[in-house]
Amino acid sequence: MFLKWFPIKGRNCQKRMLILVLALTMSLSYSACRADNRMASSASSKLPTDLSTKQANSMKINIKVGDKAVTATLIDSKTTRDFVSLLPLTLTMNDLFGREKFARLPRAISEEGERTKTYEVGDIIYWSPGPDVAIYYRRDEQPIPDPGIIAIGSIDAGVEAFNVPGSVKATLEPIE
Repeated sequence: MFLKWFPIKGRNCQKRMLILVLALTMSLSYSACRADNRMASSASSKLPTDLSTKQANSMKINIKVGDKAVTATLIDSKTTRDFVSLLPLTLTMNDLFGREKFARLPRAISEEGERTKTYEVGDIIYWSPGPDVAIYYRRDEQPIPDPGIIAIGSIDAGVEAFNVPGSVKATLEPIE
């Protein structure tokens, strides 16, 4: 069929045909290799590296509130890594709206984390205008004002340690 569209006549017909077939085969092989490389490199860039997986899984902190201790799991983000660089910290956490305890950080940290205007009980967040860290211990219907909050982690269990009237002294430290 191919020869019907491109007739090859004359001397050295077989030689010309072989060259044409080889050229076509090489061209198709090259295209297939390039497609495989693009797919492999884009797929591998989406897979987590062993290092980033280890960092994400090992970002745990202890929070001591009075005689209670709770653990928290932090998310892997630039904001969180900047927060961890401040630890250990002892903070006086004040109550706000009967839903959260917050404290001023010694310095501002990265704002590159994703902002949101929603939260769950147990969330640990960064409020950049403060710059404050806060822990939500109760849900209410109050809106989160602009510019929103940046989640940095969540309490694993025992969030009720923060559900006490007034201020609490909290010590936050990394788990080695």
